Amino acid sequence: METIIGLCIGIGLSAACGFRVFVPLLVMSIASLMGWFEPMKGFEWLAMPAVCAALAVATVTEIAAYYIPWVDNVLDTISTPAAMIAGTLATMAVSTGEMSQFASWASAIIVGGGTAGAVQMSTVALRGVSTATTGGVANPVVSTGEWIGALVVSVLAFVVPVLVVIVGVIAMIWLVRWVRRRKQQVTEHEMV
Repeated sequence: METIIGLCIGIGLSAACGFRVFVPLLVMSIASLMGWFEPMKGFEWLAMPAVCAALAVATVTEIAAYYIPWVDNVLDTISTPAAMIAGTLATMAVSTGEMSQFASWASAIIVGGGTAGAVQMSTVALRGVSTATTGGVANPVVSTGEWIGALVVSVLAFVVPVLVVIVGVIAMIWLVRWVRRRKQQVTEHEMV
């Protein structure tokens, strides 16, 4: 059971990494400094105050950069692999000692990196639709939703991990359908 809860927490944190790379890592660092979370062996660095401060600076910088027009679209190309790496690390940091090192890393890469990559690609598609339909005017709204989503999902991943996974799956299905519909509407509008 502990392994399943660990994976659910990892999936939630990985999904949050898909929204913003540094927000979930900062939440993990704060939680470990407060004694609410103990990272796995090898990830004790998350509980260092200097790391927490560096993650706070990186988080603020990342959030601010997404409010600069066109920089947000450029950041998406960098953020996709970074989100997958952060999702893998977040999942590995919360995995339990019940699995072998190989199984832990394999599940972290597949589940954590895959979840972060899927969420990140959805946000890239959403930002693309926003840019195409509004000329980028709505991108700050999208950016605000993304960092708030990253914060809320990161916190909820620790509080109600199973619920986060269920809601995350439902949200991903809804988001993919919404983006497809919007792209189809844009394509139909261009054909007219």
